[in-house]
Amino acid sequence: MAAPSEKRDGGSAGWWAALLFVVALRPAEAVSEPMTVAFDVRPGGVVHSFSQNVGPGDKFTCMFTYASQGGTNEQWQMSLGTSEDHQHFTCTIWRPQGKSYLYFTQFQAEVRGAEIEYAMAYSKAAFERESDVPLKTEEFEVTKTAVSHRPGAFKAELSKLVIVAKAAHSEL
Repeated sequence: MAAPSEKRDGGSAGWWAALLFVVALRPAEAVSEPMTVAFDVRPGGVVHSFSQNVGPGDKFTCMFTYASQGGTNEQWQMSLGTSEDHQHFTCTIWRPQGKSYLYFTQFQAEVRGAEIEYAMAYSKAAFERESDVPLKTEEFEVTKTAVSHRPGAFKAELSKLVIVAKAAHSEL
């Protein structure tokens, strides 16, 4: 599946790209405004996590776990939004300046309360006149609930993750 195209409007470009994918899946549904939260990605080789909840009763969770080296803290953002019927949600994690100068030794973005329908990882996020640069498919893997680096194949460059997920079905 091809990666969605990007608008370059500053903070919400990745979220809106994921939104377009959700709308394409379910055109009759409206989508809530995204919630964007800034966080620091810290180097040092230690595993760190950042998570946010979204939806009624915090129905969905997106958690970003990583370890990186080099440089200093970088400001990243996580944007989350849900469809009006709360059956789909998007999680976009990215460096707004486009390229990260940190070297990632590992990463994983995990969703809870939903199963992934679409995911893409990028070595460089769209910034100014440049476009997103996707990772090669052999560098990362997607399961029902997570997007993560593929050991031995991941080339340590990460600047953006986009996930579209659908609510997990619950048994009555």
